[in-house]
Amino acid sequence: MTERLRIALQKKGRLADDSFALLKKCGLRFAIRGDGLLARVKNMPIDLLLVRDDDIPSFVANDASDIGIVGENVLVEEQLVAKDKLDAEITMRLGFSRCKLCLAASESSGIMKFGDLEGTRIATTYPGVLGRFLKDQNIDAKLVEMKGAVELAPSIGIAESICDLVSSGATLEANGLTAFETILESEAVLVQSGRKLSPEKQALLDKLMRRIDGVIKSAETKYIMLNAPKDKVEAITALLPGSDAPTIIPLAGSDNLVALQAVCTENIFWETLEDLKALGARAILVLPIEKMMS
Repeated sequence: MTERLRIALQKKGRLADDSFALLKKCGLRFAIRGDGLLARVKNMPIDLLLVRDDDIPSFVANDASDIGIVGENVLVEEQLVAKDKLDAEITMRLGFSRCKLCLAASESSGIMKFGDLEGTRIATTYPGVLGRFLKDQNIDAKLVEMKGAVELAPSIGIAESICDLVSSGATLEANGLTAFETILESEAVLVQSGRKLSPEKQALLDKLMRRIDGVIKSAETKYIMLNAPKDKVEAITALLPGSDAPTIIPLAGSDNLVALQAVCTENIFWETLEDLKALGARAILVLPIEKMMS
C-alpha cells in the first residue's frame, strides 16, 4: 500500500488561501469542500489536514502530520507556551503572508517607546512572545491575555497598550493606535519534526520541496529579451539584476545588433529599463516565469 504524506494546513484565512495557491502551483490537484477536515490530493499520495493554525505545530510534533505550513508567529508562540518542547522546526521559509507583531498605543497614553511600558498593562493574544520580549528588555509590565479584538483594549480601559499582529496598519489607525516597536517579523513557514520519514515519504517530500522552491524562485524571477548593439552587450549585461551569463543570438540582416536573453532573479524596475534603453537596447520585453527548476 502506498504511503501518503500528510500536510497540516490552516483551514481558513489569508494564510490558508496562500498555502492552497502554493500547492496548486506545485501541480497538486485537490478540492476544499465546506468544513471538511481532510482533502486528498488526486495526482499524488498526499493528504491535506485542515486544522486551526495554533494546532499545526503540535500536529507536526506529535506525528499527526509529517509537515505543516504555519505562520512563524504561531509557531514561535506555541513553542514558548507549550509545557513540553515542541518537536517542530522551520524547514523552509515561504515568503508569503508576511506580518509583524508590534507594540502599539495611543498618543494620549504617553507610551512612545518600549521603555515606557514599565508598570503598565499590555493586552495581547501572544503572551509567550510578549513575555519573552519583556524579560529580555527587563521590563516589568502586566500582560492582559485576550482571545481577540485586542485593539479595543485601550479604549475600554483594560490596558494602556497592545501587542498584536500588523499587516497594513489600518486596524490600528481605525482605533487611534500607533505601532512603536516591532518584536517579531513573521511569514509563512514549512515546519517538520526531527523524526525520520520512510524512504518513500522522504522521496515524495523532497520532490514537493523542489517544486515549492521553484515556485518561490519564479515569483521574483523574470525573463528579459531585448535587442542590443554588439559593443554595448557587456554594459547591458552588468545592468541586469541577478542574471547569469545571458544568451546572445546574432540578428539576421544586421552586423551591429544582437538579441540578448537572460533570466533575472531580482526585480526589474522601470529605472532599469530606462538605463538599458539609454545604452541602445530596443524591443525590450520583460516576461514572468511560471515555473523554474535549478
